[in-house]
Amino acid sequence: MARYLGPACRICRRQGMKLFLKGTKCMTEKCPFNKRGFAPGQHGQNRRIKVSDYGLQLREKQKVRRIYGVMENQFRSYFKEADRKKGITGDALLRILESRLDNVIYRLCFADSRTESRHLIRHGHFQVNGKKVSIPSFLVRPGDVISVRSKSLKVERIQASFSAVDRRGVPSWLEVDKPEVKASVKYLPAREEIALPVREQLIVELYSK
Repeated sequence: MARYLGPACRICRRQGMKLFLKGTKCMTEKCPFNKRGFAPGQHGQNRRIKVSDYGLQLREKQKVRRIYGVMENQFRSYFKEADRKKGITGDALLRILESRLDNVIYRLCFADSRTESRHLIRHGHFQVNGKKVSIPSFLVRPGDVISVRSKSLKVERIQASFSAVDRRGVPSWLEVDKPEVKASVKYLPAREEIALPVREQLIVELYSK
């Protein structure tokens, strides 16, 4: 199955909440969700659907998938990996997703959105521990150092996004060295450090059937 290439705002409208898929634009008055915060389609504004327990679980799973930009098969493999780990499966699942390189680049303000982050990574603008990495799904570990390649320091999209690092802020589990334009992973985040409006337990219930 191919990656979704349609309007990102349509996904937010379907979920009934902002997923911040378009970065800074989602925080401005130009965000289409502000004008049309109802479900897409001809009857979206008047549609009243009673959602079953399964529907709630499925919608929560789709929400997390779309936030991180992960396809179904890959998301399922992440769940299996999380299920094998000790502790709470839902927490482990979010921790794995947060440790993806495309998410880390976004969290570090090297990109304006996760979609832009994947684009920049695929074009080889970043390196981990001194080695170029062009795989968005690469999983970082505590102690890893992420930096912009020297020839990519003048890329306008990276400069514009990184200039907002003070305004956007960086999670406590990451540490940024602004003068050197690099960062390090101090540790992987606990659930309370992942500020996402998701109910991961519903995803665990869905895959446990």
